[in-house]
Amino acid sequence: MWDPAQYQHFGDERSRPFFDLLGRIGAQAPGAVADLGCGPGTLTAALTRRWPKAEVLGIDSSAEMIEAARALPAQPRLRFELGDVREWEPEGPVDVIVSNAVLQWVPDHLGVLARWAAFLTAGGWLAVQVPANFDQPSHAALRDLAASARWRDLLAGVQLNRQAADPARYVDVLARAGFEVDAWETTYLHVLHGDDPVLDWYKGTGLRPVIAALPPDQAGEFLAAYRARMSEAYPAAPYGTVFPFRRVFAVAVRR
Repeated sequence: MWDPAQYQHFGDERSRPFFDLLGRIGAQAPGAVADLGCGPGTLTAALTRRWPKAEVLGIDSSAEMIEAARALPAQPRLRFELGDVREWEPEGPVDVIVSNAVLQWVPDHLGVLARWAAFLTAGGWLAVQVPANFDQPSHAALRDLAASARWRDLLAGVQLNRQAADPARYVDVLARAGFEVDAWETTYLHVLHGDDPVLDWYKGTGLRPVIAALPPDQAGEFLAAYRARMSEAYPAAPYGTVFPFRRVFAVAVRR
């Protein structure tokens, strides 16, 4: 389902929340670091630069993403494995778990988050970022089109991505698990370039289940309808197209 090249089309914009998340992790010299939902691995590799003595593991359920990650220049302390983050268990003690823009695809993601928290050592860190733009035109149009008479039968059972909880929910879940928690939200105002930049953005993420479920001609028809809505909702300015994107963050340390 996933296309690593399309996903990385807006690599700078997609990576900014990751580095904002990483900057709030206070771990000094972790031995084991896991990136759950690592995608094409380029950001996972950044973890080896932050903690050069750590063993860093990237996990993703997409064979295409893991193939792209394994094609990166080899590093002795970096490896990637195909796996479902809902079922993942570490082979030994883990000191840092990072998950960037993954939990929106996971049913009962708060329960999964609590499960991950239980794997961390004393003093271990858990850091997650989840998109929270469910009420914005980019996501509302996707839901409306998928539920319309033209598409609802063809897309019955196709799971679109979910969204973040409010920051307070992450505080509650992780504080009850014995963590000190820092949670916040940010809306990024990305200025995108190109003829149909919001369509191109979602072709790398939220539209992937639709593209995978439909034959090419019907997928093209769906994308054309989505393109028209995005052009109206996000009009281009002379300097580019402003694309607001809200995200929720939580960083927690076990005390």
